[in-house]
Amino acid sequence: MAFARRGEGARADLKALASQVHPVFMLPPLAASVFGAILAGRFAPAPLALHVLAAFFAVYTAHVKDGYVDFHGRGEDDDHPMTAVGCRRALAGSTFGFVAVTAALAVVAGPVTAALAVPMWLLGFLHAPQFDTNPVTTTLGYPLGIAVAIVGGYHAQAGALAAEPLAAGLVFLTTLAGVKIIDDSKDYDYDCSIDKRTVAVVLGRLRARRFAYALVYAGFTLVVVFAVDGIFPAAAPLAAVAYGVVTVYATRADAELATMLLIRGAYVFLALLVVAVWFRPLAGAPLPDIGVFGPYTYLATEVAFGALAAGLLVRAGAVWRALRTALVLYPLAFVWDWYTLTVGVFAIPLRTGVELAGIPVEEHLFMLVVPALVVGIHETLDGV
Repeated sequence: MAFARRGEGARADLKALASQVHPVFMLPPLAASVFGAILAGRFAPAPLALHVLAAFFAVYTAHVKDGYVDFHGRGEDDDHPMTAVGCRRALAGSTFGFVAVTAALAVVAGPVTAALAVPMWLLGFLHAPQFDTNPVTTTLGYPLGIAVAIVGGYHAQAGALAAEPLAAGLVFLTTLAGVKIIDDSKDYDYDCSIDKRTVAVVLGRLRARRFAYALVYAGFTLVVVFAVDGIFPAAAPLAAVAYGVVTVYATRADAELATMLLIRGAYVFLALLVVAVWFRPLAGAPLPDIGVFGPYTYLATEVAFGALAAGLLVRAGAVWRALRTALVLYPLAFVWDWYTLTVGVFAIPLRTGVELAGIPVEEHLFMLVVPALVVGIHETLDGV
């Protein structure tokens, strides 16, 4: 069959074919398909197995095509285990496998489920050389494949679309796009030398890194928003917190170590989301009622967030800058607060009732705490 560039016989060919199965990049799409089924709340074995196989053939196509283009076409890679003819045959085989599995999926789960699987193969086949030179498509290709796998895995079980799988797809699309930018920045010097336009090349390494972490943070924020809105279970934000801890450590590492941390953190993120969806540990649990502080409730929240702001400012050495900002902002905030309270825009029932200059004393503190917290966060981020 002449798949292998080194060695002869079936064993060498099988080894060459197996070399294109990269577990680190292969497992997430397969896990995403299963996660979609978990979101649906049922496991019909045939649709699940077929959709997972479709994801496998799509990613395998991407790996073979990428190696074929980079080594045999562009000459970018130093080595590749497969011959050019072997790559083309492997591409034909994986494509045939995908078509066969997708056709079976159309019979078992319906034509819409099969149609939702097709983008996975298109993203894989067109990754190189069509998508991997454009900063948008080279960044979004793999994350979009994960998102499509989640939605498709759900549809294979439920036979319909819903808000939860679409929201999950958006979370992983956003978060993994940030991870992909950091991953691409590892090859910044080489990509510049061959005019490969990744986000790092277009924006520069520093701005690309900031943009990448902004996307990761946006993904975490979406988890919280969807949980508050009732789309995600109440325990879902705990997954974002866990991944957030990993991300904090990743910000202090170089691109290679940061990529390693973020990819492994993504596995933890997905696993905890699976636990949140499957077991729903906080379902029915009431929100913590801080109203037990009675008239001191509002004041207690200001003390808590004020302490956080003070800690950030001391750490960043920005206490004076925060105080100056708060004092400059204070007159505008005072008038705004007085006016909105006077015309009845909002009310504050859980307060002490003590007023100063026509507004509750808690509002005076609020006008100091909020700018201090904003400056503290800004200075902390700027220091990082």
